[in-house]
Amino acid sequence: MNTFKKIFCRIFQKVMHVLIPVFPYREPALLDGIGEIVELLKKKNIKSVLLVTDKGVRSLGLTSPLENLLNANGISCKVYDDTMPNPTSDNVEEARALYVSNACQALIAFGGGSAMDCAKGIGARIARPNMPLKNMAGLIKICKSLPLLIAVPTTAGTGSETTVAAVITDSKTHHKYVINDFCLIPKYASLTPEVTVGLPKHLTATTGMDALTHAVEAYIGRSTTKGTRAASEEAVKLICENLEKAYKNGADIEARKNMLYASYLAGTAFTKSYVGYVHAVAHSLGGKYGVPHGLANAVLLPHVLRAYGEAAHKPLASLARASGLADNNTSDSQAAELFISHVEGMNERMGIPTKLDCIKKEDIPAMAVLADKEANPLYPVPALWNAEELEVLYFLVYDDKNDEKSI
Repeated sequence: MNTFKKIFCRIFQKVMHVLIPVFPYREPALLDGIGEIVELLKKKNIKSVLLVTDKGVRSLGLTSPLENLLNANGISCKVYDDTMPNPTSDNVEEARALYVSNACQALIAFGGGSAMDCAKGIGARIARPNMPLKNMAGLIKICKSLPLLIAVPTTAGTGSETTVAAVITDSKTHHKYVINDFCLIPKYASLTPEVTVGLPKHLTATTGMDALTHAVEAYIGRSTTKGTRAASEEAVKLICENLEKAYKNGADIEARKNMLYASYLAGTAFTKSYVGYVHAVAHSLGGKYGVPHGLANAVLLPHVLRAYGEAAHKPLASLARASGLADNNTSDSQAAELFISHVEGMNERMGIPTKLDCIKKEDIPAMAVLADKEANPLYPVPALWNAEELEVLYFLVYDDKNDEKSI
């Protein structure tokens, strides 16, 4: 990246950092179980809701207790369960039409980040019916209150129940873009470990590594605060202690509970301190090939952390010490490497690959341009890279077996 662009990026990031106390960040009020969701709706005299989920979550029966309880209390519950793993603009428009046609008064996002992002997009389109979804991409374009939005995370990973962001894929162009606005933060969240028990092992693993990526990228960037550093450290420690337990024994309620809280903490950290190039590259891979976001983050994380080099050694060393992976006698460079190696070990033990075999060489330059556009100047990364430099990250996770296939 040339000097002038670097200066611009750092000035922009510094201004955003200074403004953190001024921005209207808030954390969702926490509800204890689905019973409190129903009581809240009754208190607000809400008679009709749209429950946004996906077929996988619904087929496991996870939404049934809530659906039944709503109906038993005279609250009409319409369900949209066609949400894609990377929610599309078509998903948002289909669900919005269902919301409007049934005179719904509130949204319940039940699932992982996809369901929550879709619900946020629906709320944004209801708040701004004359603004196309793609025009909301970027920073603070909605500026209107959404309908009541309640989040019920079934994966301990995305932290979407706490964030200002919604990630949507354009159904026509397949371009993945991020909408950021304070009104997208759900008003309420229900952290209920029982609904995560039936999560398949591979989803437990990848969504957990997604949460770790949020905490790590928020921590190593240049826009941290005392609060976000503390939240990130606690989240990383909880994930290192509980993720593999939840992976090995999905019925471990204590591990599930700790992972939900870790994801929540990581969400509160990155929504203020932002993420980094792991996310920018992961979003482009999701948009181009449909790679699940948690998987892309998990595969990319150790590669990108190592690519940052000395620029990330000090904060990574602090995380290693906070997690018990290193002590004060360990140098920053050694402690940072211990942390990265631990991340690699977690991936390996949970069957997460080191490469992605979907990547095509000819697609990399265009994806790198998209990652550059998303990340710069917003993300306060340890080291700044332009599109050409970002191409290296794709090759770090590129599967050489693809070359053999093309021969």
